[in-house]
Parts: sequence; C-alpha cells; structure tokens
Amino acid sequence: MRKITASLFISLDGVVEAPDQWHFPYFDDDMGAAVGSLFDGVDTILFGRKTYDSFAGAWPEREAEGGEDAGFAKILGDVRKIVASHQKLEFTWRNSEQLQGDLIETVTALKNEPGGVISLSGSISVVRQLLAAGLLDELHLLVHPIAVRHGMRLFDEAETTIPLRLLSSKTFGSGVLHLVYTRAESTGDAGYEEAKAHLSQAAE
Repeated sequence: MRKITASLFISLDGVVEAPDQWHFPYFDDDMGAAVGSLFDGVDTILFGRKTYDSFAGAWPEREAEGGEDAGFAKILGDVRKIVASHQKLEFTWRNSEQLQGDLIETVTALKNEPGGVISLSGSISVVRQLLAAGLLDELHLLVHPIAVRHGMRLFDEAETTIPLRLLSSKTFGSGVLHLVYTRAESTGDAGYEEAKAHLSQAAE
C-alpha cells in the first residue's frame, strides 16, 4: 500500500492561505533541506486546481531557465500530477491529468496500487478531505513564528474532531517548527478527573 503525505506552510495562528505573502523571510538551508526531503520517493502529486495553477504558472519556466532551482523544477515536471477539479481542465505542463470520479474513491484506489509515495503540497481542500477520510499517512506542518491574522485556516468548522499523533518534531534556526503528524485513535472519554490525578502526581 502506498503512503500519502501532505505538507503545508502554516502560521502560528493556523493560516495556510497565500504563504507566498509571509513565508519567504523564513526560508533558509534547513527549510530547503526539509522541503526537498518531502519529495523523496514521490512519484505522484495530488493537487487542488488553485495550487496546481500556481505551480504550473512558475515551475516549467524555472526549469527552462536552468537556474539554481531548475533541478527541483525538473523533479516536479517528471512526476505524475493529478488535479482535482470540478471544471474541465486543459494542461500544458507534462505528466498532468485531471482526477476522474470521486476524490476519496479515486485516492483510495491509487493508495492500493503499486508505486511510490503520493504527495500533496498545499491544496487545502484536498488535504482536509483526505485527512477526514483517514487516508493521510503523514501531515507535515512547517509552523512559522508569525501570526498572519487573516486568511484560510487549515481546519474548518465541523462537528467531529480529528485526533492526531506526533511522529517527529524539529526546530530550525529561523524558529520554524517542522512537525509531522499521523492520524490517531480516538482520544477517549477522559475528563477533568483524570487530568486532576495527573496534576496531583505532578505536585508530589
């Protein structure tokens, strides 16, 4: 079974929208290494339409220019790119296709196929749906030490909770935290009495 990972730049107050407006002052060698490692073993990238349009509007040109980031641009160009959209799309970036059918059913089928890692970068609506469906194996959050105070948050309002378990954490020199989560089992019905017991032990 293939692993599905998602990575997001996120502010301290949970904003994930338009990171190009607040993210770059924190981009350093640590961040570059982390972002690069997120594509190890990846042969398929899932996109929402807006994120795909942003990538397709920049990376093919960067690859053609042959600059410092041309190698990374080629990696993005070479992998299979699947775009979830309700609109009929036409593509000029190589190895791009539109997701056919229901998102959850299609991604479940992809997950059960042989192959490498399936990755998401940005694409908030897709991440939300896959996380709620229990299809994400790893959620990488690059938490920036800034309160953006406006814009879309990662988690929207809903009746159900999504318990997560921390797999790893790393602090960059810039103050950015790289947190990796996976889905967890239910947090159970523990309440204040259980918490009070822990407080009592801590006070001893």
